[in-house]
Parts: sequence; structure tokens; C-alpha cells
Amino acid sequence: MEKQGTSAKNWRRWHRNQVIVKSLWWALGGFFALMFILFVLIYNGVIGYMPTIEALRNPTDKFASTLYTADGKEMGKFYRSKGNRTYVDYEQMSKYLRDALIATEDVRFEEHSGVDVRALFRSLVKRIIMGQASAGGGSTITQQLAKQLYTPESSNLFQRALQKPIEWVIAIKLERYYTKEEIIKMYFNQFDFLNNAVGIKSAAWVYYGKQPKDLDVQESATLVGMCKNPSYFNPFRFPERVKQRRNVVLSQMYKAGMLTAEDMDALKKSDLNLHEHAVDTHEGGIAPYFREELRRIMMADEPVRSHYSNINAYNADKYNWDNNPLYGWCKKNKKIDGSNYDIYSDGLKIYTTIDSRMQQHAEDAVRQHMIEEQKRFLANECGGSYKNPYTRNPDELSARGREAVIKLGVRSSDRYRAMKAEGLTDQEIMSAFKQPREMRLFSYDGEVTRMMSPLDSMLYMKTFLRCGMMSMDPVTGKVKAYVGGPDFKHFKYDMVATGARQIGSTVKPFIYAMAMQNGLNPCSTDFENSQPVYGGWAPGGGSHGLGGHPQLRDALARSSNWIPPRILDKFTPDKEVEMMHNDFGITSDLKPNLTLSLGSCEISLYEMVSAYSAFANYGSRVLPMMVSQICDAHGNVIAEFYPKRNQAISPASAYRMVDMLRAVVTHGTATSHIAPYNLKGDVCGKTGTTNFNADAWFMGFTPELITGVWFGGEDRYIHFASTGEGQGAAAALPIFGLYMRAVYDDKSLPYSEDAAFNIPADFVMCPSRIGYDDETRHRRSSHHASGSSNAALEHEQRQQAQDQEAVNALLE
Repeated sequence: MEKQGTSAKNWRRWHRNQVIVKSLWWALGGFFALMFILFVLIYNGVIGYMPTIEALRNPTDKFASTLYTADGKEMGKFYRSKGNRTYVDYEQMSKYLRDALIATEDVRFEEHSGVDVRALFRSLVKRIIMGQASAGGGSTITQQLAKQLYTPESSNLFQRALQKPIEWVIAIKLERYYTKEEIIKMYFNQFDFLNNAVGIKSAAWVYYGKQPKDLDVQESATLVGMCKNPSYFNPFRFPERVKQRRNVVLSQMYKAGMLTAEDMDALKKSDLNLHEHAVDTHEGGIAPYFREELRRIMMADEPVRSHYSNINAYNADKYNWDNNPLYGWCKKNKKIDGSNYDIYSDGLKIYTTIDSRMQQHAEDAVRQHMIEEQKRFLANECGGSYKNPYTRNPDELSARGREAVIKLGVRSSDRYRAMKAEGLTDQEIMSAFKQPREMRLFSYDGEVTRMMSPLDSMLYMKTFLRCGMMSMDPVTGKVKAYVGGPDFKHFKYDMVATGARQIGSTVKPFIYAMAMQNGLNPCSTDFENSQPVYGGWAPGGGSHGLGGHPQLRDALARSSNWIPPRILDKFTPDKEVEMMHNDFGITSDLKPNLTLSLGSCEISLYEMVSAYSAFANYGSRVLPMMVSQICDAHGNVIAEFYPKRNQAISPASAYRMVDMLRAVVTHGTATSHIAPYNLKGDVCGKTGTTNFNADAWFMGFTPELITGVWFGGEDRYIHFASTGEGQGAAAALPIFGLYMRAVYDDKSLPYSEDAAFNIPADFVMCPSRIGYDDETRHRRSSHHASGSSNAALEHEQRQQAQDQEAVNALLE
């Protein structure tokens, strides 16, 4: 009986155990079945986020676009906040980077297919069963990449629970579409190494000043060590902590057979050897004004008139939208997926026309001249004070007017707009503007810190004179140098393309070009050199010792103010406006009245340089070209740009304009001021000065370069009182002279002082025609004069046809 009881008891225990085992197996099977269903649902995107096959095959990499100069220098990047990522290929990375990453993060990287099951179970056993916090996470390199590329932020507990399974599935899919090398490449290109170093190329530069392929073992180990937690292992903040982490990576490389014991020990004793290199910000680097203008035009939308308060700005943008393929390029062109290009995230390689050497010469010329002029202005016009930049001439600006100008300056400031948005009254804002505080201010010796009220700081900054300068190839339109002001960080307003100021006497070549187009020539003496009166307006100036009926060449060389209105009156302002708009490409609003002959219109320096190219390029005006080529992140050419020209005036008229504008330099208003620079080449130009010396201009060109310079104050009431100091020849021309001298002295550049304008030897500069000096002869023999005039006209027509053929051959 006892044995039977024991046997029954054992049977019940065995049966219970069998039930438990079966239950466990069922539970385990159910768990795996549930996991399988879960993975199927995740895999097909039913539960959680799952990228499409297209997104997996073409992940959205947000790379900074990089700009290059024409001579191959990197000049800056376009990116948003943490977007300073530049694409680098696998072959361009040091082998030590790959070794360090695999040894530290995923030693079985070559063996698994996205998920390392062995490492995963090891991690689960050590963490859950054995309670080891340092057991590792079992996360593979591919899983980490999946997290960087696709895993969205978790907003609740359910999403956080699904995060890891989703990463596993994405990792498995990534392994289907990419090789191991491509996964390593994407990982390093995606990772944020802090300190504005996103991606391995930026990181190699920021921490070591190197290219990724040049990183040695300890440098590679340091950067890979950051991948565990870049904030905790920040080399600039915690060097000792980072050194310890680097040594852990070196130990892992030794364990993986990638280093010998001797090499590991030696490397562990070495310093981090950091060489900090700041990444170029949008304010630094080569040609920052140019880069900002390039950013603006490439990302521009199609202009809408209601969005503009300034008609000239709208006209310029509308013209460029219609005629310049670079303007609005990102909105006009689409990627394969149908979306527009984005210069901040598409990793474009933008090859500009800027020459880094010429840009440096231009910036040096601007800085040298502006420092000298600033000292003179501060002493002669401001009484040595930075609080009184405005003119002291009461006929130009009264005391009441000065207060109004200052108030307008306050209301135009970012500080005022921000305070207004906060709900402060004008009285409260003005009170705040008068309270001293610590200010960081511009000076030519570097930034200075001073206790100063916002109002005084505004006047301090207005005391600094401004300028704009652009140099361009007159044949191709390639912009070689571009300086929009004295310092981009502190004076962001671009006086090349954005600012438009009265152009003064630099308008006169357009007036004389109208005369040339209508049969006159440099020797013509048709116009009386006396002050004309038109209703209530009479141009100022004097006879300039030119006599009663001067040749047009001399009138332009001496910048007569009396001859241009007479020319304009003869050929009508309407025709001149039409010519400047349609032929010379001027988009500014031009008033068809006689004051146009003295430059009352406001035009940007950018448009003036383009318009003057017609004189230097045998009558063919060329649109400025800022970019020659654009490539995608992989180096594929996606856009190329070529010169865009129109025939503004005939070659014959251009030859005559060259002859007259050369005279401005050889025996005109520019002669004495250009002499110190000893420019021996074939140089032409025109000076310009507006009322009260508010704007100073010089437009100069050779057969190979055309360069425009504007000089003045932020406000029109900030200028030199003396014409001797404020005229174009004194205030603007020296920048041209310094720049051209440096260009000619730089033997690495292809420009020569021996270059001369190619005017045909048999071209008749001044064909016989009826002018003032011919009147007596005309009375004596009307028939003979008429015959001579007709013969001259026929000769000129033949000459123009030959010239046009020569120019077409040259341009081809």
C-alpha cells in the first residue's frame, strides 16, 4: 500500500512537471510566435515607423553644400545649424577608422546580417540574469546607423518599447541593400562629433586639421571613442576622460588583432595631440559677401511685386529670374524624387568663378584704403568723435533733420524691432536705447568692448565709411573678386548687389554711347560749351577750359556737366532710358528727364559693372557669372553655366568709347590720382561724384578685367565735406589702383600690362563729318560736304560689318 501511494505521488509530480514543461514550451512558442508576428507587422510597416524601400535605398543624407573658388580653394559651406556635414567616400577614410569602429562597437560586423544574435543574448543574460550593468548593449554598427538615419523620437512608452525591434528590422533591411563598406561610410558621414563637426570629414578637420584619410591610429581611436557618447567624451572639455576612452578603444583593437601589444602600449602613453581648427562660419571664409549673395539668389523664389517695397529691388530680381539661370536655381530645378534642391542639405559642390588670389588682393586694397580714409574722415569731419558722423552743412541737413535721421536709424534697427515686438512703447524703447551697457564693437584693429548705450553704438557704427567693389572678366562675365563692404560680420549690407546709390558722372558714358550710336565720334564738336537752361533746371559745373565747342573726347575726359544734357536733349531722354534698359541691362527705375545725364538715377554696382562690360567687350554686354558648375554630393555634374551676352552698342561705337574713356585716364579727371599706381597697361575708366560728395565712384577696365568701386557712408548725409577728399577720383579710384597693381604684380595670375584693346588698324576713329568746325567749309561747298558725309557714312557701315564679324569670331 505504501509503495502504491509513493508511486501515485511520483506520477502526480511527474504529470505536474510535464504540464509545467509543456506550458513553458507553449509560452516560449507563443512568445516566439508573438515576436514573429510582431516582426512581420513591423517589417511591413503595420506597427511603428518603417521607411519605404525607396527611402532605404536612398536615405536622406543632409550634407552641407561646399563652395570652391575657380583656383580650387574651398571657400565656405551652406548648412543649417548642425548641418555642417560634408560627404566623404569610403576610400577617402583612414583604415584605422574602420578598424577602431569595428573593434569597439561590433567585432563580428563582417559575420552578422544586421543583428548580432549572439551578442544580443549575451547582453540579455548578463544584464537580466547576472545583473551586470556593464554587459554592453549588443547593438551593431548597422543598428546604430538605422537609429541615426530613420528612428524618430519616441513620444510614449509604447513607442519606446518598439524602438529596438524597429531598429533590428531596419538594420536587417539595410544589410540587404548595402555592402559593409557602404554601411561604414554612411555611419561616419552621419555621426555628429560635436563642436560643429558633423560627419567624419568635419571632425577630422575640427579636431586635427586633417583629411579623414590622413588620420593616424590614435587620432582614429579618439574619434571612434567619441561615438559612445560625444557630449561625455568631448575632447575640448574633458581631455583626460577622452584619453581614457581612447585607450579603451586601443585595447579593443589589440584584442581584435589589429594592433600589437607594443604598439598599443606606446599609443596609450601618447597625448591626444589635438589641433583645434574652427569651422568657417557663414561670416568667415573667402568672399563672405559673395557667398551670401550667391545663397540669396540660388534659393530665391519667383519675385512677386507685392512682396517688395522697393521697385528697383523688384525690377532687378525679376530681370534675373527671367534671364539669369542661377537666380532661383534651387526652385527652378528638381531632384529625381521631384523635390527642389536645397543648398543647405543636398551636399552640392558649387564651383564659383571667384579667384582666391584676386579676392585677397581686392580685400587687401579695400582694407588699406578704408583705414586711411577712416582716419581722415574721423579727424576732418567728426572732430575725432564717433558720436557725430553726419554732415555739419546746415544747407544739407538741419539740426531738426539730423534728429529725424537718427530716429529713423533707431527704428530701422533689429534691437528696436525686437523691443517693439515685446510690446514696449516708443518712450520705453528710447529710454532703453540711452542706457549704457557692455558692447562689442567693430574696429580695424579687431573687436573692442566698451560701455556704451545702444544709441551711441549705432552712431559709432555709422561713423565707419562703407564701400563696394566687384571685378569681372568683361568677355566671359566671370566674377573674379567681390567685396560688399569693409567687414561682413559687422556690416552685412552688401553695397555691390543690394545697395543702389546715385551714380553721378559714371552715367555719362551711356550718354556719349547714344551719341556714338547716332553718328557722332570722339572728335565731334556739335555742342556748345555753355551752361544750358531747361525750364527751372540748369546743370552746375563750369567750362573746364574746354573752349566754345569742345571735342566729345575732351568733354568726357574732363567730365563736363554742360555737354551731356545737350546730347540727351538732342537724342531725347526716352531713347536714352530705352537704351539703358534694353541694351545695357539696367533694371533700376529711370526717369526720362534731362537730370539723368548727370546720374540722378540709383543703380547697383553689380549692374554698373555689367553695363560697362559693353565698352570693354566690343559692344557686347555680358551678364555677371558667379558659378561655372554645380555637382551633386557624389560629384555628378548637374548644372553648367555659360556667358550670356547681348549686343548693347555696335563695335564701332565701342571702339570710340574705349578711345574716350582711355582719355579720362591719360589726361582727364582720373589722371593725377591713378598715376601713383604706375599702371602701364591700356586702362580706361570714369570717375563719378554725386551732390555733396555723398557717393564716390570709379569704373575702370582693361581688355582683361572690369572693376567697379563705390565709396560712401551708410546714410547719404555721412560723407567728406571737401570735394578734394570726397570725389570719385580721390575716394574710390585708389581701391582700383591698389587692386590692379597687386593683380599685375602677382605673377601667378594670367593678367598682363601689355594687353591692349584690339581695335583694327584701318578703323577710322573720327571719320569726316559735319560738326561745328566744319560749318564754314559746309557753307562754301554744300554739295562737296554732303558727298564727303555720305562717303564717310558708307565707310562706317562697311567698317561696322567687318568689326562685327571680327567680334563674333573672337567670342566663338
